[in-house]
Amino acid sequence: MAEGLVKRLRSLVKVGAGATANIGPKQLAEWRRQLTECAEAKGGEVSARTRAAALAQTYLELDDSGRHAFLRLISLEFGPTPGRVAEAHEAYQRAAGTEGQWDAEADLRTALRSARIRILTQFNAIPQGVKFLVDLRADLLRYLDEDTELAPLDRELESRLAAWFDVGFLELQRITWASPALLLEKLIEYEAVHEIRSWTDLKNRLDSDRRLYAFFHPRMPMEPLIFVEVALTARLADNVQALLDEHAPVFDAHRADTAIFYSISNTQTGLRGVSFGNFLLKRVIDDLHRDFPKLRHFATLSPLPGFAAWARKNPQELAAAGLDVDLAEVAAGEWARNAARARKINASLAQLAARYLALAKSNRGDGLLPLDPVARFHLGNGARIERINPLGDASPKGLKQSFGVMVNYLYDLDDLEHNVESFAREGSIAMSAAVRRLARQKQN
Repeated sequence: MAEGLVKRLRSLVKVGAGATANIGPKQLAEWRRQLTECAEAKGGEVSARTRAAALAQTYLELDDSGRHAFLRLISLEFGPTPGRVAEAHEAYQRAAGTEGQWDAEADLRTALRSARIRILTQFNAIPQGVKFLVDLRADLLRYLDEDTELAPLDRELESRLAAWFDVGFLELQRITWASPALLLEKLIEYEAVHEIRSWTDLKNRLDSDRRLYAFFHPRMPMEPLIFVEVALTARLADNVQALLDEHAPVFDAHRADTAIFYSISNTQTGLRGVSFGNFLLKRVIDDLHRDFPKLRHFATLSPLPGFAAWARKNPQELAAAGLDVDLAEVAAGEWARNAARARKINASLAQLAARYLALAKSNRGDGLLPLDPVARFHLGNGARIERINPLGDASPKGLKQSFGVMVNYLYDLDDLEHNVESFAREGSIAMSAAVRRLARQKQN
């Protein structure tokens, strides 16, 4: 059995440069011994954590193929013991309905708790252990598509991270120009929606008419987990270039009646599947409402990341929207320089985008949900599709992914709960009357 596992592990290690180019049975056996001692906490918790720290350092010094082999070892050899689980299950069935039922249940739960979980828990306890596990899962996710035998480890690690990153443990902080330089550098690095081009650009996003909030874990105090950028305005913003214009005059925030969430960035790949973005928006809305009582509208200016790809796969929808222009030409954006042509193409793009949001679905295990990931996020949090903005993002990235179209999702505080329930129960998509009309329209 062990020899078979060793062969499977070695088969994934590609020969090449680096310290792990020649991983052999001796190296795998040493890792196995260290992992076993770590899981069994031999010598007490202090010794176990010392071993965990040494193992973490070993992992960090491995090259990519070595890390892959290390993770396979944990996934394949440190699950629950089948015989022990079977015995505990039989004992539980015999004890059902007796005074010993609860003790038997506890024994069964213990038997099902794998050595993988004990190892992960030891890693969590070391200095920088939380960040180490988040980064380790980012590695794991890269390998997972081609190596499904890593799935048990991924499921257990995701479950642990979801517990350790429960929203009750997270801290909401407002980030300002006076925040530590290291943290500001992280914002520039992690911004995933609208690139921060310079320190001047960042300073503009932190000015008096702007707000930037982030969630932090107390064990990762200089690592924002997710952050949202907000502009305080007197209207529903329809163009992100105008919103990010460094030369535009600073708006008097106390005159604002609208808060625009124009960028939401998840920063840690290893926390994929651990959701706290909805809690972030709710906390931010509460914070803004307290500081600016005149605010009445909370909305986004959001991208449509899947729109262009969907349009290319559905030529019948282009005809229905009256869009008779080559899509490569639309993505190039030259048409936007001609006012008359832009009006015609923008009208067709608005109609096409409305149909995309209303009709394009994917089966994600919980039924048919909107294909667009940003739409899924905001609709699932109770927003409604308020307005479609052609040429809302005329950057090369915006034109490539959505032909420049952006969307306002409106968070109407009176309708949030109803919208969440309707979306979860029926897949109902909340949208304004204007967007609904666009979705139903067809050009001759």
